[in-house]
Amino acid sequence: MKISIVIPCYNERETIEQVVDAVRAAPVADPEIILVDDCSTDGTRAVIEERVRAKVTTVLYHERNQGKGAALRTGFAAVTGDIVIIQDADLEYDPQEYPTLLQPILDGRADVVYGSRFMGGQAHRVVYFWHMAGNKFLTLLSNMFTDLNLTDMETCFKVMRTDVLRQIQLEENRFGFEPEITAKLAKLQPRIYEVGISYHGRTYAEGKKIGWRDGVRALIAIVKYNVF
Repeated sequence: MKISIVIPCYNERETIEQVVDAVRAAPVADPEIILVDDCSTDGTRAVIEERVRAKVTTVLYHERNQGKGAALRTGFAAVTGDIVIIQDADLEYDPQEYPTLLQPILDGRADVVYGSRFMGGQAHRVVYFWHMAGNKFLTLLSNMFTDLNLTDMETCFKVMRTDVLRQIQLEENRFGFEPEITAKLAKLQPRIYEVGISYHGRTYAEGKKIGWRDGVRALIAIVKYNVF
């Protein structure tokens, strides 16, 4: 099966080349790597053009900042593989774990796999308590609406068969993407699995971007896409 990896990127000048190198070093044969820059303003585009473009399959640019969800929609539209992996452009998620994420699909047991930061015995950097609490609360609320028993709805590491993804029309531009896609997947009733992953969280000083406004939007998205 052909694997497509979509990397949304915004203001990641310090990490984008490292992430792409890590993706290329992952134990996945000849993946399609699609990088979407969401109108970065910190020099990321120059790094991409000078040092990254030759290392990926496709580079796509937004001419105005729209958000992670919008960048993913752009990347998904360019996918030609059988399975899609979402990879953030920071260093929080390890591409070496792709085989663990892919295995349930390759075994024919799953259509969608979530990589959970809250299950399994992998290494986790200790960072923000309230971020963890917020993630768990949003996951609980999402589960109450979807009747799924996920442990980490907000995870970046989501892997799915492309034919499943093509059945979903996504709308959210920012981090509301996570509860939106979860709600819409739940309505399709594919076979969803979770696997434990490591997590190397960043601090705000190191470039972390998600904030309380994104949490509020996630609450709205949970209700919007599950009820209406």
